[in-house]
Parts: sequence; C-alpha cells; structure tokens
Amino acid sequence: MKVNKIHHIAIICSNYEKSKDFYVNKLGFNIVNETYRQARDSYKLDLEVNGVYQIELFSFPYTPERPSRPESCGLRHLSFEVNNIEDAVKELNEKDIVTEPIRIDEITGKKFTFFQDPDRLPLEIYEK
Repeated sequence: MKVNKIHHIAIICSNYEKSKDFYVNKLGFNIVNETYRQARDSYKLDLEVNGVYQIELFSFPYTPERPSRPESCGLRHLSFEVNNIEDAVKELNEKDIVTEPIRIDEITGKKFTFFQDPDRLPLEIYEK
C-alpha cells in the first residue's frame, strides 16, 4: 500500500459552538460543509486549512474528557506550519488564546510553541 497524504484529521469536541468559533473565527479555517445528524444528535463540521488539509470537527453528547497530562500513549498533538512564529503568537494572544513560551527544536533549529483548543487538545504552531 502506498499512502499519498493525510486525508483528514477528526476532532471530537464537547461544546460544538465554542469549538466551531475557535477553529473558524480564531484560527481562520474555512467551512466546507456542516451537517447535523439527528439520529446521532451530532454535528459534523468539515474545515479547510489553507486549501490543503481538512479537519472534521464532531460533536457527540456525553463525551469523556481527553487525558492530556501526563502524556499518554496515542496521538500527541496537531501541528500547523506558520511563516513567522512571533506574529502567530501575537495574533493568538490578541484572541485570548494562551500560548506557551516559544522554544527551539533542538533537532531542526526551528521555533515552535503550543496552545490548546477549547477541550484542551494540544495544538502546535511550527515556524517554516
């Protein structure tokens, strides 16, 4: 099997409107499609990230909290590339999104930092 690329990333949120606002209005992702599935009492929001990647944002009633600390086995975080880390951090902070201090990747020498979505899912921005 030859994998071409990552097709999409699925995220389950606890508060659909809050997470939709975060990903659309604060991070600037574009809505491709929004569907309410009555049988599952669930929304599915397809988001486009700069015309390349797609995130599927799901809501389900009564979802358990995701353990984030201490780190556990499995998916660690999502990372988004930015051109200028300082500008990106400033923009996030102006939108009341708290970021960790900027660090340098000891392997690549590139700058990066972390922040969280409304459900405390760790998100990273990594300088190009």
